[in-house]
Amino acid sequence: MLSTAVLLANNAPAQLLPARELMAFTLASHILLVPFGVALPFITLLMHHRGLRRNDPVALTLARRWSAVMAVQFAIGIITGTVLSFEFGLLWPGMMGRWGDVFGLGFGIEAWAFFLEAVLIAIYLYGWRRLNPWTHFWLAVPLPPAALMGAFGIIAANSWMNTPQGFGLDARGKPIDVNVQQAIFSPMFGPEYWHFVVAMLLTAGYVVAGVYAVGWLRGRRDRYHRLGFTVPFTVAAILTPVQFMLGDSAARAVFHKQPVKFAATEIVWKTDTHVPEYMFGRLNRDGTISGGLKIPQLDSILAGFKPSTQVTGLTSVPASDRPTVVQATIAHWAFDIMVTIGSVLILLALWYAWSWWRHRDNPRSRWFYRCAALAGAACLVTVECGWITTEVGRQPWIVYHHMRISEAVTSTGAGALWAMLGIVMAVYVAVFGAFLAVVLKMRTRWRIADERSAVARAELPPETDTPYGPRSEPEPTTAGATHDGGPGHTSGGAS
Repeated sequence: MLSTAVLLANNAPAQLLPARELMAFTLASHILLVPFGVALPFITLLMHHRGLRRNDPVALTLARRWSAVMAVQFAIGIITGTVLSFEFGLLWPGMMGRWGDVFGLGFGIEAWAFFLEAVLIAIYLYGWRRLNPWTHFWLAVPLPPAALMGAFGIIAANSWMNTPQGFGLDARGKPIDVNVQQAIFSPMFGPEYWHFVVAMLLTAGYVVAGVYAVGWLRGRRDRYHRLGFTVPFTVAAILTPVQFMLGDSAARAVFHKQPVKFAATEIVWKTDTHVPEYMFGRLNRDGTISGGLKIPQLDSILAGFKPSTQVTGLTSVPASDRPTVVQATIAHWAFDIMVTIGSVLILLALWYAWSWWRHRDNPRSRWFYRCAALAGAACLVTVECGWITTEVGRQPWIVYHHMRISEAVTSTGAGALWAMLGIVMAVYVAVFGAFLAVVLKMRTRWRIADERSAVARAELPPETDTPYGPRSEPEPTTAGATHDGGPGHTSGGAS
């Protein structure tokens, strides 16, 4: 779809399409890992704290295993994140050369956060069975803030691209008198950052819970699977309505700060009041809309809380300064898919809350667990749709109203860029295949360890057999340290 949009652009250099395709592919691949890099440390430490506070060996088992997955994911994220860092300079030298001094600090913050997170993950993995339980936990507490700091840097850069400020321009149009504070805290930073962070927490929660929902559907009804489902799903369910409100706030910020992007996401052709809302549908070249569900006046009501709110249309600016009809349709569909999935997730969260309020227990319906298993994949789709909405809706600007994408693109030949795209795709298939293979191997070894533990619980602590992360000689366990949630305790906070 993005290829079609670019082909419709006028006077685009030949290398623009492959450069955008390469950037889109690597960004779309990397963003699938971001929820786990940002949010999995928090969910893991939440389970770890529960295990220590309640002396719960099952919770500690889950925390340790999640920490191993977290480390593998971080290693893969290093690869995909590094590629993106190089691509900013190699594919878009015009932007980095002119504007790097203005918004580049965001990338510097992200780099520092990356190194800090790497050190903290290493300490956390090393600490199992080697440190005092609570010392081990508190040494890992800075890990979630470090992950949030990385998100802070990236969103600061992206929000500046959407609403650039903190600089003046000389006679040649080059930035001068840079105010770094204003450049970081641009008008879209707050709405975009909190919407992004909550989306990462919510997505990681639903994905992790979905793994144990599948186990429940396959007949694994032990406390291990119940606890592995309940903690992350509760986090996600609590945040789902919060995210819906944050998303509404972010959309309204776009309405005020980027009216043409708002017009694209809502496929509004002419500036008017009492503007209807279209769910899906396709914008045509003459401004008409084909298909979709039309809801009279709703777009104006959502934008300004009253039907008389005036909504800026795409035709308020010249055609060269706005998204094409194809790009507007892409942004509109991405936005509507995101909103639709978010609405369904609210119903799922309410189902879960209702069951806890009435029965103090998870729902027992297999349909609930089927929906929970799909929720994680649905959230990953919304993450992709969110970035599509943000980037495609900003077209044709790479720096809103200051630099076009065609002005920023590299002079490297299109053929070389297409070849690079093919190489990167092949490498990414291998990298993600290796990631899945390692995670599946970890799951198999953990299952074998659990079965062995069930046969000889008095001799073996849980997870003695895992080959991942730091290993040490198994320590003796007290009676009752079993997967059925007994009061036993494993020395050193081990799982």
